[in-house]
Amino acid sequence: MKLVSVVTLVVLTAWSLDRADGSAYDTIVSHSRIRARKEGPNVCALQQVMGTKKKYFSTCRNWYKGSICGKKAIVLYECCPGYMKLEGMRGCPAVAPIDNVHGTLGLLKATKTQEYAEASSIAEELSGKGSFTMFAPSNDAWEELDPLVKAALVSNVNVELFNALHYHMVNSRLLTKDLKNSMTLTSMYNELGLYINHYSNGIVTVNCARIIHGNQVATNGVVHVVDRVVSTVSSTIKDTLEVDDDLTSFTLASGMMEKLGEPGHYTLFAPTNRAFEKLGSGYLERIMGDQKIMSALVNYHLLNSVQCGEAIMMGTVYETAEGSSLQIGCDGDRLTVNGITMVLKKDIVTTNGVIHLIDQVLVPDSAKEVMELVGENQSTFSDMVAELGLSAALGPGTEYTLLAPVNTVFTDEVMRTDQTILKETLENHILKLKVTLSELYNGQQLETLFGNLLRVFIYRTAVCIENACMLRGGKEGSNGALHLMRSLIKPARRSMYEILVADGRFRVFLSLMESAGLTQMLEQEGSYTVFAPTDDAFNGLSEEDLTLLTGDVNALRTILLYHFSNGVFINGGLEGGVTNLLKTLQGQNLQVLSVNNSIHVNSVDVPDNDLMATNGVVHVVKNILYPANIPVGREDLLLLLRKIIKYIQIKFVSGYSYSEIPLTFIMPGVTKVTRVISGGEPTITKVTRVINTAPTVTKVTRVVLTEPSSTKVMRVVEGEGPTLTTVTRVVEGEPSYTTLTRVISGEPPITTRTIESEPTITCVPKQATPRVSPRDCDT
Repeated sequence: MKLVSVVTLVVLTAWSLDRADGSAYDTIVSHSRIRARKEGPNVCALQQVMGTKKKYFSTCRNWYKGSICGKKAIVLYECCPGYMKLEGMRGCPAVAPIDNVHGTLGLLKATKTQEYAEASSIAEELSGKGSFTMFAPSNDAWEELDPLVKAALVSNVNVELFNALHYHMVNSRLLTKDLKNSMTLTSMYNELGLYINHYSNGIVTVNCARIIHGNQVATNGVVHVVDRVVSTVSSTIKDTLEVDDDLTSFTLASGMMEKLGEPGHYTLFAPTNRAFEKLGSGYLERIMGDQKIMSALVNYHLLNSVQCGEAIMMGTVYETAEGSSLQIGCDGDRLTVNGITMVLKKDIVTTNGVIHLIDQVLVPDSAKEVMELVGENQSTFSDMVAELGLSAALGPGTEYTLLAPVNTVFTDEVMRTDQTILKETLENHILKLKVTLSELYNGQQLETLFGNLLRVFIYRTAVCIENACMLRGGKEGSNGALHLMRSLIKPARRSMYEILVADGRFRVFLSLMESAGLTQMLEQEGSYTVFAPTDDAFNGLSEEDLTLLTGDVNALRTILLYHFSNGVFINGGLEGGVTNLLKTLQGQNLQVLSVNNSIHVNSVDVPDNDLMATNGVVHVVKNILYPANIPVGREDLLLLLRKIIKYIQIKFVSGYSYSEIPLTFIMPGVTKVTRVISGGEPTITKVTRVINTAPTVTKVTRVVLTEPSSTKVMRVVEGEGPTLTTVTRVVEGEPSYTTLTRVISGEPPITTRTIESEPTITCVPKQATPRVSPRDCDT
């Protein structure tokens, strides 16, 4: 028992060390061993594609799907590499006997390779001293070899077959963990290269031949059984294209032959001449003169990595040299590109990559016009653009961006809209310049074809333009960009104040805003979100209650400003299913929840939302919102609030008083006074007085004409928040106009004067009169 424990410990230690320094291939084999542990020791689970002889140590995804390349796979249980069965015993309890490379070929049932090794006199070398790696073709691989090629090899065993087998050998021992991706090995035939790729799914290839049984250790090396006979490689991708008459169209169009002749690791999906003919002469004529489009088209066929056909077991996305992506997959034995079976011939191996021949030209978005990018889900939009005569503004030489709503947006109600209004709506979904998703930023304004400016709002999980948010799937074309929109864009045309007044449901709220001195917030420029309570929210309050509420300005402002947040937060910009915290202008947070396109704020329902304003957005609530952690210090006010706020329990703390909230967010106002005086001839006097640390300059101008004399008074006073007053006086009668110019030379005196009080308002009548009071200037 003690000996068994020691042996087990040694085995586990060796296994752990192997895993620590393992590879993707080793990891997949380990997983296969784990899946088959119920079958006995040293058993591995494999998947075999039904109807074929192909077996794989599968990835988890293939294993649980039960398919490979879309074909159903059955499960097989076989001895793991290096182990064998014993009659009458469960699993694979015996270690396979170790032999030299030539003998190991027989143990692995690679008997055809063993036979050819003996015929070509390589058997002696494989049995002697040394350290070799042999990539041995399986018996099935020799059967699948072109009969003419095989006949040529067998007919000249001392030269052709000898050289072919030497090309399968490396003069050093390399396990799969030593075979790195994009590695080039020097073969034992004329030092020609063997091109190794080791993929994350555990597939290891040599010149795109897959290793199906690896790491069969021999006394003088290691044997890896591969699924095909490996052919010698000496040409680059460029060399291969130039000698293939069926690829002349791509060769002429590419303009990158020099690159394809340099060292590298590429995969080229090369369209045949017939594929280019399918495009039609019109398309080719349009793009042939545009080097930018041609470059994008050609680079879309090139990957900066080697993707052998045997390594593809499922659809996988790869970035192209053009910058966008291709999905490479498989359907049985055939490769697919973007889900289409188009590969005529795969795995043409070169010294700098691999070529797959395809029967279609791949056209990236960047080589298409924007209107060509519109898909079936936006077909209603593109049809209406054509019907309403907007296509002329979207020509090939014009850059623009389409904000294309999905088809479901165009309801019967929308389609019944007056054609003029509908055309305006569509023009507001077309921008005058190309704007990609990465170029959008919060607060950005975008001009539409109609002439409106649309605002951009960036959120954690959404990008929105006015009230409409984008769907994933936007594209960039040769002359612009396409963005998919969830809804129709409705440009804002009125301020929040104008919306609330016109609606008619917010009379009490507007009255309280005026009492609190906050009305200007609703009118001024800015970006606010307001949860505006309707008049129903104040049901139950008497005139005395409202007088009480407005009597404490700090309390009133605390309540009202708790309904405002700095920033525009529309429904589509809220992260769904979680609580969104919006900081209010009062200082506390609102808790906003968006579920199934419905909004709740502090558990209060929002029946109407996204009323877009030029200075923000209005959401409608039927309850007063109140910060739950702020108490009330007066019993009369507590009773009043409890009449209209039912969803929370307001706390009472005797003597508590509301803090004053600085109104720094309200812009200074401008006052205009106009007075009309009838009778007499008007005089207009212009006086400019500047009081600061700079020199004063005075000019008096008098013009004597039949026109009235004009005098304008401007007074600039240093200090906090001066008001600006304009006085206009209109007097009937024929005016006289006098000009008097006086120039005073010499150094002017410098005067500094500080006036702390509010400036006075002065009227200047025709005859000299004493200074009048402001009420004399009332309109």
